[in-house]
Amino acid sequence: MALANITLSQAAAASLQLSSSLFHGEGILSASSTLLMGSPLGSRNSSSPSSPKVTKRLLLVHSKRISGLEEAIRIRRERELRTSPTSKRMPPLRRGKVSQRLPVPDHIPKPPYVSSKLLPEISSEHQIHDSEGLARMRAACELAARVVDYAGTLVRPSVTTNEIDKAVHQMIIDAGAYPSPLGYGGFPKSVCTSVNECMCHGIPDSRQLQDGDIINIDVTVYLNGYHGDTSKTFLCGNVNRAMQRLVKVTEECMYKGIAVCKDGALFRKIGKRISEHAEKFGFGVVDRFVGHGIGTIFHSEPLIYHHRNDKAGHMVEGQTFTIEPILTLGTTECITWEDNWTTLTADGSPAAQFEHTILITKTGAEILTKY
Repeated sequence: MALANITLSQAAAASLQLSSSLFHGEGILSASSTLLMGSPLGSRNSSSPSSPKVTKRLLLVHSKRISGLEEAIRIRRERELRTSPTSKRMPPLRRGKVSQRLPVPDHIPKPPYVSSKLLPEISSEHQIHDSEGLARMRAACELAARVVDYAGTLVRPSVTTNEIDKAVHQMIIDAGAYPSPLGYGGFPKSVCTSVNECMCHGIPDSRQLQDGDIINIDVTVYLNGYHGDTSKTFLCGNVNRAMQRLVKVTEECMYKGIAVCKDGALFRKIGKRISEHAEKFGFGVVDRFVGHGIGTIFHSEPLIYHHRNDKAGHMVEGQTFTIEPILTLGTTECITWEDNWTTLTADGSPAAQFEHTILITKTGAEILTKY
């Protein structure tokens, strides 16, 4: 589950108050608003994302930031998305009906934040485990991986994201674990389901999946006092070539980032490697959301930046954290719905995300949440 890219001091002062109005093409938000799991946002033009004028303006903005070759690649990708014979233009994502929070049996241990609706502060603790802790960490991560694989088997046209949430919830509690997102800062569901232009933190609801959708399912479980966190983007039915490529390259970027990890390596190498690979295909790397340390605490330092950065710090053997890049076909700017969670690309372009929890070793990184 991604964290917003903000400092610890900002996190401590973070508020869940956000005045907003959003109908996919319109968002009116306070520039001073700050969300721990969202982002500070400003107002944006209310023109429809599908308008030719908006598309042209976005391309001009990107051309100022990247090379001519990279811009040509991006234009080609967007043209493929519009003209692919294998799919039609997807309608804008709309809110569905969110059902009531599912119960968790009393005998299942719950993380401490469940008793409060406030977002927990990001812990400054880097989570390094002894042998017993690592054994529990492995068990939590293995369960999370099995759950996300199972969730993927449910993805097909006409299935609702609420039905996926219910099935995931049941599998997690049947394993004696707690679904970590449930009750985290008031999040009402047991899993995040982010469809098409939703970057992350989508709340499961009554919307049926459509042929041609892509959906990221983000699973975190709390088992024996440890969190295991993973996510994967799945194809629903006949997905067009541009979106298929976006999903494929996003997964490749995650593995490129993991490949540079080892004891003593600089954290900033992760963002450099991910950005290099994404730019070859003309995709944007979202900088609003970051990976994070994980273990007995859901979100802690170190914060893992997936874009190019000059942040200090190096990895330590025995440390666990997530790498979870989000790539977009268009802009990396975002807007957040009134629920304070669901975050979409500002231009309505598709986004994809993959995530693994990893363990730093002397010579590399062990993936604890292997799919």
